[in-house]
Amino acid sequence: MDTLTHALSGALFARASAPHDARVSVAARVGAGFFACAFPDADWVLSYVSPITYLTQHRGVTHSIFLLPVWALMLAWLFARIDRGKQVCWRDYFGVCLLALGLHIAGDVITSFGTMIYAPFSNARVAWGTTFIIDLWFTGIIGAGLAASWMWRGSRVPAVVGLSVLAGYVGMQAVQRERAIDFGERHAANRDFAGSQVSAIPRPVSPFNWMVMVTEDNRYHHANVNLVRETALAAARMRA
Repeated sequence: MDTLTHALSGALFARASAPHDARVSVAARVGAGFFACAFPDADWVLSYVSPITYLTQHRGVTHSIFLLPVWALMLAWLFARIDRGKQVCWRDYFGVCLLALGLHIAGDVITSFGTMIYAPFSNARVAWGTTFIIDLWFTGIIGAGLAASWMWRGSRVPAVVGLSVLAGYVGMQAVQRERAIDFGERHAANRDFAGSQVSAIPRPVSPFNWMVMVTEDNRYHHANVNLVRETALAAARMRA
């Protein structure tokens, strides 16, 4: 997921989970959620080491579920220092930082790139593959939730509704992924591909666009499919 979408989702989640009697203001909490949810992508500094280092270590230790409390504590201490409100300490920010960091990890796991959530103990990459890495519908739902929260500042209901719609959208994408895999399995069965494996990767613009891949021994088959379109689009003619 792109960093801006992460940050906006953190702000929305912070507003939805804001308690009524917190010593931290809603604005400060939303700001903390915004920056905390963007923090794991600070590993972009690895690109200064080398492009290979960035590609192999991106979504590593800053995305670890084991190190999540460490990063939350560090950020909570920093936000408390910046706030300097009366009787405000790192504990007042720790919860929102922990939730925002966890939300970032979840937002990356649903994409196809893979996230090393068990770092530094394992470099295994977890990927659910339900959502394209830049999903305008996903970002749009978050933006609408934040806009509604700004219009009705006194209530966290708009933020809660926005998060609920977002969760429903990802759930719908998971269903479409299963449909895409089923499409590939039926194709493999019709062609009698023995021992084939089927996978599906989300494509941009629409949650119904998927790349379906069938692995058969040393051969690969792939197709770009739209799960709601009944007829294929005609290719545009190129003029000489």
